[in-house]
Amino acid sequence: MTRQPIRLAILEAERMLSAAGVDSPRVDAELLAAHVLGVDRGRLPLIPLVDASVIDALHKLVQRRAQREPLQHITGWSAMGAISVSVGPGVFVPRPETELLMEWALKSLVDVPSPVIIDLCTGSGVLALSLAQARPDAVVYAVEKSPAALSWARRNSDARVAAGDTPIRLLSGDACDPTLLSDVDGSVDLVVCNPPYVPEGTSVHPEVSDHDPHDAVFSGADGLDVIRCVVSAAARWLRPGGFVGIEHDDTHGTSVPELLAARRVLTDVLGHKDLAGRPRFATARRA
Repeated sequence: MTRQPIRLAILEAERMLSAAGVDSPRVDAELLAAHVLGVDRGRLPLIPLVDASVIDALHKLVQRRAQREPLQHITGWSAMGAISVSVGPGVFVPRPETELLMEWALKSLVDVPSPVIIDLCTGSGVLALSLAQARPDAVVYAVEKSPAALSWARRNSDARVAAGDTPIRLLSGDACDPTLLSDVDGSVDLVVCNPPYVPEGTSVHPEVSDHDPHDAVFSGADGLDVIRCVVSAAARWLRPGGFVGIEHDDTHGTSVPELLAARRVLTDVLGHKDLAGRPRFATARRA
């Protein structure tokens, strides 16, 4: 059987994905090729020739991606920090931008022994599990109200425990429930949240509109319905000196810091930008 250059197949995949409007056609083509071959993307140059069956398998996956099915649904996983989690229909696909929130969170805990952390709107659980992996001494609560997403988070949590990580405390709950986790009021070191924050009616990519759960993306006319609840919950849960970090839409660079600053118990409010220079998350400290 004649073997074929994987490089040419990747170039053809890139052309197909570019024509379909995929944002990162080269990266996606290489990741799909690596997935088919069962290797890390960086090892692709070490595999110059492949069987025709590999080319056919790659072409089928590229066709799915060209239909704007999320890359992570095709490969079945998404990464953050030092871990990866399983994702698929029914759960929000983690975005690279959230890794910036995770990095800030870990920095805020550098001098805090055995921290107590709450991750609201946990979705797949990736943020909570990343923090638990990096801080095995932490007590991490992960809250999610969607039963479908919660099942993914439970699956991922079980996988991380099997890998040796400290178990997180996963629970079903609504960020807007004023009684949620009332037993930890005033004792939490860190609250993080990547909530739904897109204003209703906003045009989004097909990967989002056709595959992400609506309630994990949109949050009222201004996109701030859930964030308002998160600010209130954080003000209640945090101990003096504790921190809160909330991811938000790039149109919320002023409004979310204002919501945090409006709470008298919160201080040191800061806005943070993503790698493209867009407002991405806001943080504050309990006075």
